[in-house]
Amino acid sequence: MSESPPPPSWNIGTMANSAINFLRLPVLASSGLAVVASGILYFKQNEAIYPRSVPADARTNVPSPSQFKITEFEDLQLQTPDGETLHAYFLPKPTSRVSRDLTIIMFHGNAGNIGHRVPIAKALQDTLKCNVMLLEYRGYGKSTGTPDEVGLKIDAQTGLDYLRQRPDTKDTKLVAYGQSLGGSVAINLVNTNQDKFAGLILENTFLSIRKLIPVLVPPARYLARFCHQTWQSEDWLPNIKSVPILFLSGLQDELVPPSHMAGLFSLCQSETKIWRTLPHGAHNDSVAEPGYFEHIHGFISEEVMD
Repeated sequence: MSESPPPPSWNIGTMANSAINFLRLPVLASSGLAVVASGILYFKQNEAIYPRSVPADARTNVPSPSQFKITEFEDLQLQTPDGETLHAYFLPKPTSRVSRDLTIIMFHGNAGNIGHRVPIAKALQDTLKCNVMLLEYRGYGKSTGTPDEVGLKIDAQTGLDYLRQRPDTKDTKLVAYGQSLGGSVAINLVNTNQDKFAGLILENTFLSIRKLIPVLVPPARYLARFCHQTWQSEDWLPNIKSVPILFLSGLQDELVPPSHMAGLFSLCQSETKIWRTLPHGAHNDSVAEPGYFEHIHGFISEEVMD
């Protein structure tokens, strides 16, 4: 995998593979084994939910924008309040009259690293003529620490605070963009900082981890209550009232059922919510579907920059 990066949306599906090794066994056949399975789900869930070493070299091989022939970028190290160092890439907007006073902060899925998402960032930059920052969660790629829900929330806030202090981005309109797990990270961040955001873009994300477990690992459906990494997007999203939200749903998503995205859309109380489907989009390739970036361009032009 070191010679060619994985599909740009490596996401929460790898959680299923890890958990199935433990739970696609007759573990519920006896109460004793059920207790063992419950313990595994409780104590090992971080490794399953945040597979930061997938692919095998994801912690050491973080593709640089220069490998994609991008010459204008910054390689950043951001300090969190709790002492971690986060790796990030910043792609500045083009210096032309068509550029926008807009910054996108990108939150990736639960596997891989930000280097694998550079082509997406470049496509956003080219489509929108804006700044783009890719933030690498703690424990991923070149970032220090160990990922968990509390920590990722701190990381997202650290990225936002950096952009709001940086001279060339502090006065730009800001949009959060999240894929899969990154969608939940983005929802939580916007919910707690609504006055700072002009838009939110969600792709193939879920209602909550507890509601996703029965889909990914059916034998574990009775053990979902032991999950302490919950990511309750369905609770946070309805609190967002004034930030426009774009929902991008791949209707062939084999990991996060499209019903989760539809459920989030139904729960959404924002004054402006836009629903767009990608009829042939699966979990890891919706970004490559025709119309994907056109949907984002229309949303930004009509709902964010107007």
